[in-house]
Amino acid sequence: MRLLFTQLNRIFFCSNMKKTILFFAMMIAGLIHAQSTIELKGNVVDEYKKPVESATVFLSVLKDSTLIDYTITNSKGDFNLKLKKQARPVFFKVSMLGYTDYVKQFDDLNANFDLSEIQIKSVMTNLDELVIVADIPPIRIKKDTVEFNAASFKVRPDANVEELLKQLPGVEIDADKKITVNGKEVNQILVNGKPFFDEDGKIALQNLPAELINKIQISDTKTKKEEFTKKASSSNNASINLTIDEDKNKGFFGKVMGGYGSDKRYEGSLLANYFKGKQKISVLASSNNINASGFSMDEVFDNMGGGRGRSGSFGSSGSGGSGITQSNMVGLNYSDEFIKDLSTTGSYFYNSSDSENKNRSTRINLLPSGEFTTFSNGATNQNSESHNGNFSVEYKIDSTATLFVSPKLSKTFRTSKSISDQYDVDDRGSRLNESNSEAYNSSNSLNFSNQIRYSKNLKTKGQYFTVALSNQNTTNDGQNRNESATRFFNEPDQDDFRKQYSKTRSNSDNYSLELEYSQPIVDSLALEFNLGYDWTNNVQEERVFDFDDASQSYVQPNVDLTNYYTTQIKVLRPITAIRISKSKFNLSLAPGLAITQYDVNAVYKETDIDFSKKYILPAMSAYLNYRFTKSLSVWGSYQYSAQMVDARSVLDYEDVSNPLNTVIGNPDLNPNKSHSTFLSFRNYDFASRSGYSFYLGGSYFDNQVVTYSIYDENRKRTTTYRELSGAYSYMLGGNWNKSYTIDEHKIRYGIDMRYTFSNSRGFTDGTLYEAQATSISPRVYLSWDYGDLISIMPSYSYSSNTTDYKNYAVSSATNFTHRLNLQATTYWPENWVFGNDFGYTYNSNIASGFKRDFYLWNTSLSYAFFDKKFMAKVKVYDLLNQNISSTRTIDPTAIVDSENTVLKRYVMFSLTYKLDQFGGKQMKNERPNRGVRDGAPRMRVRSM
Repeated sequence: MRLLFTQLNRIFFCSNMKKTILFFAMMIAGLIHAQSTIELKGNVVDEYKKPVESATVFLSVLKDSTLIDYTITNSKGDFNLKLKKQARPVFFKVSMLGYTDYVKQFDDLNANFDLSEIQIKSVMTNLDELVIVADIPPIRIKKDTVEFNAASFKVRPDANVEELLKQLPGVEIDADKKITVNGKEVNQILVNGKPFFDEDGKIALQNLPAELINKIQISDTKTKKEEFTKKASSSNNASINLTIDEDKNKGFFGKVMGGYGSDKRYEGSLLANYFKGKQKISVLASSNNINASGFSMDEVFDNMGGGRGRSGSFGSSGSGGSGITQSNMVGLNYSDEFIKDLSTTGSYFYNSSDSENKNRSTRINLLPSGEFTTFSNGATNQNSESHNGNFSVEYKIDSTATLFVSPKLSKTFRTSKSISDQYDVDDRGSRLNESNSEAYNSSNSLNFSNQIRYSKNLKTKGQYFTVALSNQNTTNDGQNRNESATRFFNEPDQDDFRKQYSKTRSNSDNYSLELEYSQPIVDSLALEFNLGYDWTNNVQEERVFDFDDASQSYVQPNVDLTNYYTTQIKVLRPITAIRISKSKFNLSLAPGLAITQYDVNAVYKETDIDFSKKYILPAMSAYLNYRFTKSLSVWGSYQYSAQMVDARSVLDYEDVSNPLNTVIGNPDLNPNKSHSTFLSFRNYDFASRSGYSFYLGGSYFDNQVVTYSIYDENRKRTTTYRELSGAYSYMLGGNWNKSYTIDEHKIRYGIDMRYTFSNSRGFTDGTLYEAQATSISPRVYLSWDYGDLISIMPSYSYSSNTTDYKNYAVSSATNFTHRLNLQATTYWPENWVFGNDFGYTYNSNIASGFKRDFYLWNTSLSYAFFDKKFMAKVKVYDLLNQNISSTRTIDPTAIVDSENTVLKRYVMFSLTYKLDQFGGKQMKNERPNRGVRDGAPRMRVRSM
């Protein structure tokens, strides 16, 4: 922990950091105090004088219902709404689902006002039906769902869903498009409750117009079983559901873009959507040679990665990625409800890619007696072609029973060619060995999986029965041709020369059956009985042939490299769980057993080798979700797991397929056994538009299988496996964010922090080592939208990694990286958009010959015309032509510096055409900033 505080001191109290924080603070303070504000406060209670928590309090313009500002009540029913003085007539409203609205009109608001106690009455239950016609509040907080009214959040007329989400309080979207809601990661995005191509939602985020969206509903992610049985979510992730306006859920919209530039760079994409009620058909296609493997139509930067960089290994000093890829994609998505209670959705993707990369690396191999260094260079060319299809059917048999079927099929063909050379030197610079190789590989794989789940809710609430059957079947056929030469300078008689051809085939079949019955004991307590059975059978075969000079063909069988083995694993999993469900918390404890039969059979050098063991292992999982208030919650989990060791690791034979590393299995190995736990604490105050979260997690190994290597004087390895205990790791972190809205202007800022520690244990050159790795990664960020004219987003991040070694000649290794980014976009003059994405990266410690720092500046200028149906754009990637991809990776046994081919500067011109037509009308490029839409539906409340 002392190291943690030392690192924090270096980060936050260096002079440059002080200046950065001071600059941000001055900007924030200036914006906050530039306007004179007033406040409205009060206390909301029901007819029994009990406080009403999470009621929406908002102020709107009387003339057209334009939203001015909003807040929600706290657990005591109090609210404090701060806003600019109002010289126009406005109305004040308190709204809560299940209660009548409170409305008060003001001719103007020029001073603070205390509304004291406000009473709202619950809906009368002696009426069969009560119809309430009311303005829709900007936010509603239900039991486990936060619902935002999209029209209450102003975005530009041509904005997409991503821009809309960025306006929501507590929602953050980083440079890699990862979405978090007050620190909780979003792993599912649905449109009207259905996936839009895939559940990660990235296509929907960047391509659906914000104008389509009616509501954004954020809740905890549920599994299909939890959805069907109406159980509380056990997940620590969030799900976003986008609902579409009924009047806009019928029509056609899409866009097509094409661009061409310098160095023969090109980019093209197409998206076409047809919506008609519950029927949705979407087609997309893309082709480019600028490393955009997915589908993106970012309005400003298109597929340029940007100065923000991309996620990668620790110590990255570049924009990320390896090589240059030309890719093509065509996709189709379809969903419909053919008959009542039978909904279907499916998608198909075709992908092809052609990638080229050159790599060089320097690897310092750490040993107890010293170190040696490996220098390597390589060039690869890879081609792939794949077809992926999935389909799901959900049939509600009746009000209590549901059947779900979801098959998936994929077929992939890959080819690759690689050329490489490497050599090892000792600490005096003398060469130990050298090798070079040339390889050609091809593979053809087919994968089929399916899930069938039947769920039946029984008479008593919480009583249900489910049965699930799943399978996954994979076949892979490969052909490989390899030529290699390995020379040893200390013992030339060990030199190894190979010219070989091999054929491989692998089959994997997995079937799982799960039965579960839930029996409530009392209203909040239930027992769940689960019985699962898994059957896995894997077959792998490799036949190797040496080249025959006489016949000039590969006809000589190589018995040393030819092998065949099968693995069969049978697991019976009885589990009895205790589940407690209260209004404020959910608790689940699920102890059980994993009764496992593990059988491996191999044929090597025409000799049978068998391995067979039976294990009775404990299994345990638990989670707790406690909500102190509707915004303040804690989530925790614990899991004990036992994982079978890879079949090759337990087979007692020598694998000599690598000339520099001979591997011998160990049949005495036991499964890996570990404990893991996680705890998170989250709170978001909608009244102050600020939130924070903290998390803590860790793992500990009771038993861990590790490699045990011995090096000879040529630095050729002989590797086997041993067992160790005592390895552990933990992490802690948190984030805080806050946003302000003043008139048409918005500012948001925050800070993230992550600290990790790991204690790794293993063997190298026959000696037990320990490596204690510490990393710390803070980030500060800010975004400022000055109305619709300009958007500025600066950010700074720091990453540090220090590893301390025991029983090594090297005692420690360290590295840190600075990343500074500024993204600025202007939307003035009208129809013009000018975007700049500038980043600077510095890597403190990297080997000689690798560049430590670089600038990456991407820029674009676009003009919309013909009623914004067309957009012409010119963009420049890597304006300064400095992009690099250098990385340093520090692990328990080595320090690796590497560099790959990256995309360099290019200029591109493009033209985009948009079509938006709903209900037979062109969709207007306007988005009202109102709390209620014209023709808002009536809200009906029925008595129970």
